[in-house]
Amino acid sequence: MTKTVNIALQILPSSKTIHPYKLVDKAIEVIANSGLIYRVTPFETVMEGSYDEIMKVVKQAQEACYKAGAESLMTYIKIQSSTTDVSIVDKMEKYE
Repeated sequence: MTKTVNIALQILPSSKTIHPYKLVDKAIEVIANSGLIYRVTPFETVMEGSYDEIMKVVKQAQEACYKAGAESLMTYIKIQSSTTDVSIVDKMEKYE
């Protein structure tokens, strides 16, 4: 996969002592610092870039949640790929 893809990431952390939003914030921080184009939505964060780049960030985001105190994670990933580049803007510009 050499073209630009969009990957939607939803991490649902669980902890007996830490509110899930605080843990999700750690994952979003990793994504924000990755240099990738991204959009945070109420249920997931969509990233744009190469497949390998994004999957590396997915792993780092999960690790950040565990480091912040998550006891377990449910992680859901949706991937849109094509023979041409896939862009967040192409899908969203008519709504903005």
